Amino acid sequence: MVILTSVLTTGALTLTACGSRDDNSKSGDSGNVTVTIGVDAPLTGQNSATGLGIQYGAQIAVDDANKNKTVPGVTFKIKALDDKAIPATGQQNATQLVSDKTVLGVVGPLNSGVATQMQQVFATANLVEISPSNTNPELTMGKNWQTSPSRPFKTYFRTATTDALQGAYAADYAYNGAKKKKAFVVDDKQTYGAGLSKIFSEQFAKQGGKVIGTDHVNTGDRDFSTLVTKIKNSGADILYYGGQYDEAQVLTKQLKAAGANIPLFGGDGIFSDTYIKTAGKSAEGDLATSIGVPVDTLPAAKDFVATYKAKKYPGDYGTYGSYSYDATNAIIKAVGSVVKDGKIPDDARSQIVDAVQKNTFDGISGKIAFDQYGDTTNKQLTVYKVVSGAWKSVQSGVATPK
Repeated sequence: MVILTSVLTTGALTLTACGSRDDNSKSGDSGNVTVTIGVDAPLTGQNSATGLGIQYGAQIAVDDANKNKTVPGVTFKIKALDDKAIPATGQQNATQLVSDKTVLGVVGPLNSGVATQMQQVFATANLVEISPSNTNPELTMGKNWQTSPSRPFKTYFRTATTDALQGAYAADYAYNGAKKKKAFVVDDKQTYGAGLSKIFSEQFAKQGGKVIGTDHVNTGDRDFSTLVTKIKNSGADILYYGGQYDEAQVLTKQLKAAGANIPLFGGDGIFSDTYIKTAGKSAEGDLATSIGVPVDTLPAAKDFVATYKAKKYPGDYGTYGSYSYDATNAIIKAVGSVVKDGKIPDDARSQIVDAVQKNTFDGISGKIAFDQYGDTTNKQLTVYKVVSGAWKSVQSGVATPK
């Protein structure tokens, strides 16, 4: 769905590009107010490569807004908090962001499991939250999303499409595109991984494939020898993994070393350059689905990519960076419709939630708009394959519910 050149600790860190961007943290100009946009993601430790991509995607959006004076009378700044991919920490960060009265919107988190512990905090405070990466269907449509969808929190939105589409898209490609008939399915027991694996298994069977084995791992595991033997002896011609790149990159390496030369296929949680760097040649031929289309191929994202590279920001911008940029701009545009002449109304947070719901604009990742559940209306997905040590797009399309 990491080379750390800077280490960010948990806390309210005010970040500006290179530490000296024009007026990012100044609020002393006449008629000018500072509006803070919070960012929550794993900035250190597990999943930090993609988390940093989210942070700096948001930073570039704020820098652009300040440079272009997108909202007259408003200077934007980022407050980035590190949840370390831990739900309880995410909840603490949500409370901290809510308590900062200058925060009028939040981008994040990365992990669906973290989101489940943050949503109520933001909803109680009428503070808008837009995730560029959460994909679990329950977050927007409730636990009974398959039979009777109902939106749990009006303050929650996302620019990423859901596992309901991603899991089905992966199953279709595995069976019809990659011509695989026997899948072994593994997940990391987390909200995202378990949910994605369940949907893949159901849809793979509907396509005509057979799930010939299932198992689970724990986050942080590094010895998969028993699991590898089980997969190898099963006769599976593909391994589907629901989880993040941290474990997947080790699992695929051990799987190939044991002589099981079958592809590992995962969701956007493994779609990271870090996965290939760690797994090395063992990653060759592995597959991943990810939201949208390759950011490097989008004309509208050209300046974003160039800026990210020029600033030498850490993390992987290609996974969720453009979706974070667009999520941040959705908040900025909403602020622009609520904050006039540098004056913030008392009920600004609530008004911004309503403004985000009505938002529609052309983002760098595609059309940005939200349906009645807070889900993006952009349903594009892409299958990537590791070819010669790099992710290569092999199929893109608009996913439809199965």
